[in-house]
Amino acid sequence: MASTNDPFQFKEFDEAGDLLDANRDAVTISIDDEDLKPQKQRKAAGFPPDEDEDDHLGDDKAELLSGEKKNVPFWTFEYYQQFFDIETHNVRERIIGSVLPWPGKNFINVYLRRKPDLYGPFWICTTLVFAIAISGNISNFLVNLGKPNYKYTPEFRKVSIAATAIFSYAWFIPLGLWGLLLWRNNKVMSLVTYSFMEIVCVYGYSLSVYIPAVVLWIVPFEWLRWCSIVVALCLSGSVLALTFLPALREDHPKVMIAILLGIELLNALLAIGCKTYFFSKPENVPPVVIPVPRAGNSTKMSS
Repeated sequence: MASTNDPFQFKEFDEAGDLLDANRDAVTISIDDEDLKPQKQRKAAGFPPDEDEDDHLGDDKAELLSGEKKNVPFWTFEYYQQFFDIETHNVRERIIGSVLPWPGKNFINVYLRRKPDLYGPFWICTTLVFAIAISGNISNFLVNLGKPNYKYTPEFRKVSIAATAIFSYAWFIPLGLWGLLLWRNNKVMSLVTYSFMEIVCVYGYSLSVYIPAVVLWIVPFEWLRWCSIVVALCLSGSVLALTFLPALREDHPKVMIAILLGIELLNALLAIGCKTYFFSKPENVPPVVIPVPRAGNSTKMSS
């Protein structure tokens, strides 16, 4: 038989009123009052209520409801952090859109949707730099393979040269084009304006078509290399032309044609320059002639 004083036996608690009657000096705490406790303590101490917390909460709620973020200076890390916040499927969609341009589709309006990123352009440019350097070394090795006087030495300087050319094209050309569009917008108020980051994003993604073309340049056939250059130029140039044509359509026809020709000319100059410098035909290595002494010129040794 279980003891009546069993400490493990379940007991029902009395009502709160009975407990308070037993001890009138007990302090009760309500869960609902936990949020108001710091404010009551501040009022009891003579401090005014904390209005900053309410303001911050109100600002955060307003930002979440409106979907907008506060403007931050461009020299801060938070400013550039927003351009790397992108999903993988968005990057894949933009790469496909840059490789397969379609008439009437503006790359900025269709794929960027006023949300440019730097994640895709950065990795596209980096991949293209290493693809050019590695493919150039492999092509040079295959062309000179089997020559008795050829000794393969990897040319690491091609990486730095390719990086300088690619990143300069992907940043300085958009910077100049952005300034030119701003200047023309002051002349013609009806022109469409693009931000600098949108132009950088377009130029970065337009270089993605050159990555498979550069890989084909390993094969030492000039006709294949030039065919791949023409295809890449047509696709990349179409993306740039379809994107910036709406921004220049209301401008003077001569100015519009000059700017578009300049865009296409710089694009072709980059492709042809990389092919000529990194994949040019190697010079024939002259064979080393070893002189053979004649029998009549040999000196007689005295006995």
